[in-house]
Amino acid sequence: MSSSKNKNKNSYNLTEGSIQKSLIRMTTPMIIGMLMLFTFSLVDTLFISFLGTESLTAISFTFPLTFTIMSLAIGLGIGASAVVGKYLGRSEYEKAKQASTVINYISFLLAGIVVFLCWFFMNDIFSLMGASEQLLIPIRKYMLVWFPGSILVVCIMTGNSVLRAYGDTKTPSILMASAGLVNAIMDPILIFGLGPIPAMGIEGAAWATVSAWTLSYGYLLYLLVVKRELVSRTLPSKPVMLASGREMLRIGIPAAGANMMTPLAAGIMTAIAASFGDTAVAAFGVGARLEPIATLIVLAMSSSLPPLISQNFGAGRIDRVEEAYRLSVRFILAWQLFVYVVLALGASRIADTFSDDPDVTRTIKLFIWILPLGYGMQGLIILSNSSLNALHRPMSALYLSAMRFFVFYVPLAYVGSRFFGLGGLFAGALCGNLLMATISWRAFMRALTGEKQLTEKADGQTV
Repeated sequence: MSSSKNKNKNSYNLTEGSIQKSLIRMTTPMIIGMLMLFTFSLVDTLFISFLGTESLTAISFTFPLTFTIMSLAIGLGIGASAVVGKYLGRSEYEKAKQASTVINYISFLLAGIVVFLCWFFMNDIFSLMGASEQLLIPIRKYMLVWFPGSILVVCIMTGNSVLRAYGDTKTPSILMASAGLVNAIMDPILIFGLGPIPAMGIEGAAWATVSAWTLSYGYLLYLLVVKRELVSRTLPSKPVMLASGREMLRIGIPAAGANMMTPLAAGIMTAIAASFGDTAVAAFGVGARLEPIATLIVLAMSSSLPPLISQNFGAGRIDRVEEAYRLSVRFILAWQLFVYVVLALGASRIADTFSDDPDVTRTIKLFIWILPLGYGMQGLIILSNSSLNALHRPMSALYLSAMRFFVFYVPLAYVGSRFFGLGGLFAGALCGNLLMATISWRAFMRALTGEKQLTEKADGQTV
């Protein structure tokens, strides 16, 4: 397929037209896809809760480790969309295809390495988080199935990012929605059994998820390699491999590291919650799985905004980059305030859905009444970091993520828990998000000012 054909068939021009319309066109399909993606763990949690508090506690312990793999996937996806998007912004379509090819191979290799390390140290990790020997039994049953399949989800997220870099957010959303539907159908069948299919318990939830990922990745691979030819069937030359791989890893590894701060902090928060007993861990696990749903539009926009920024950045349209960022932040702050009101009003009903244990439901309600109040600020932080990655400033995003979790979020949560119990744990984390949001805003605006100066200097030299 020629470069011109690639341009006409597969690429969308994100450097022209209304920024607002571009954001809506790219974000709307992502909302549906993200909703189904994050309902994987929420649906698993819902069905597993019917097995009892022990199983619910076990699946809650797995969240930091499963989200570590998801964070690697998201980070590499950010690197993929930034590199491919920049080439497309410069109309270098063959380089974009070569980068897409290299990125897919690298993602598979890195995912395999990380999954092996997590599997090898699995018992030690969960023991450090406070899991008892009794809980390690169901945890191992779930993770021994989930780990090998998780390599596929990394490849899925990277492949979807390539599609989004070309301006296509509809196809990735359909893929994620289809996988979520398959998981939701298979969950009750494999967990509780049906006809000749035996009840597998918590292990069945893992098999349902892995089966859904396998089907999704098979179709995505066909789409990228055969139907659209965005990924080559053969390896590029060694110089191309090194150049594209180096540029993708320069952004992808720090971005993955920044995203991995979230499960690392979640692991520490789980360990703190464990000091209040297993019921606190179970409740915290439910709250942690509600968070991606509550911040769904933030997460969707954090995937749709970077390709828009990357293409305009590559084209030298810094004015459009600033407009897209400001518009996104204003919308997220207003939207998340609305979401908080809805959650706060429905806290009792939500808690009762996941447990009939009074201690668990009481803690779930406490979580909902406090932490979601800061989700708007958390959204600002996430959008700032993803935008910095799109500007090819991955280390700035990494520093901000490290600062958020290890200077503000976790330390303030720990101090709050020591003085005010579980309520203090949640309130401390809320304060951490509020403080970090201000710092993230200022950091991005400084980066934008620097890019404006570089662009003006380059234009002056050209004249």
